[in-house]
This record gives sequence, structure tokens and C-alpha cells, in this order.
Amino acid sequence: MAVKIRLRRMGAKKAPFYRIVVADSRYPRDGRFIEEIGYYDSTTEPSTVKVDAEKAKKWMANGAQPTDTVKKLFEKTGVTK
Repeated sequence: MAVKIRLRRMGAKKAPFYRIVVADSRYPRDGRFIEEIGYYDSTTEPSTVKVDAEKAKKWMANGAQPTDTVKKLFEKTGVTK
């Protein structure tokens, strides 16, 4: 099972916010997920990012691969270097 840490789109039309979730890569973007580890709101100024660093590090240690966007958010919040 290939596990990814990726964004799940939520919110209304033209007003998105995203949840950072751990999901099997075979499931759709907004489909089933294993665990929610944070959120990202791009509509606020400045953008709001909240991540549970403990859970993120635990999942990455177990082999979960963050997507490019999530990797940038982790660097911004200090989860990874």
C-alpha cells in the first residue's frame, strides 16, 4: 500500500480550504483517508497552516510520502528541513 500525505479540498465553491491527510494513493483526492493531520487555508492573508508535527513525522518515518505541495508546507511550518 503506497501511503501519501496530501491535500483534501474542502469548503464552498470558489472558497476552498484544504485538510492535510494521510491516504492510500489509490483513493481519489477527496475520498477515503486514514488520518487527518492538519489544515491549510489559502484564502486568508497571510495563509494559515496548522500541522500536527508529531503525527506528520511519525507517518513519514513509517514510509508515507508527502506530495510536492505538502512538502513545501512542511518546510514553511518547520516540520522538515
